[in-house]
Amino acid sequence: MSELHIRRAVPTDIDAILRFWTVAAEGTSVTDDHAGVARLLARDPEALLLAEHDGSLAGTVIAGYDGWRCSLYRLAVHPERRRQGIATALLEAAGQRFRALGGRRADAMVLEANERARHAWKAGGYHRQDQWRRWVKPL
Repeated sequence: MSELHIRRAVPTDIDAILRFWTVAAEGTSVTDDHAGVARLLARDPEALLLAEHDGSLAGTVIAGYDGWRCSLYRLAVHPERRRQGIATALLEAAGQRFRALGGRRADAMVLEANERARHAWKAGGYHRQDQWRRWVKPL
């Protein structure tokens, strides 16, 4: 995919990213707002990766690293661009970031009902870990 370019997000991308997620992402998150994404970029400017195809936003992934865990969130590809290797390219870029930081294992948060996402994660070499469940508490 020579037309595909992966880069880190910058603050001026935030509004476009939020619009993109309403079209391409499965579900919403409590942090899907300008302030939440701005905090992410301020804390870790390299974490939010964007895939652009011919100058248009085609995909995203958040590749967060806290010094201990490598965490993946918001892997999303535009519906018209799916099955073209964009998710695989984003996951490879995230893996390169994690390896450079000394990461040992990447964990992904995937909605249980998101059947379509399973193909992308499996293609990227990920597998479901059934013995764990996420516990949450709204703040």
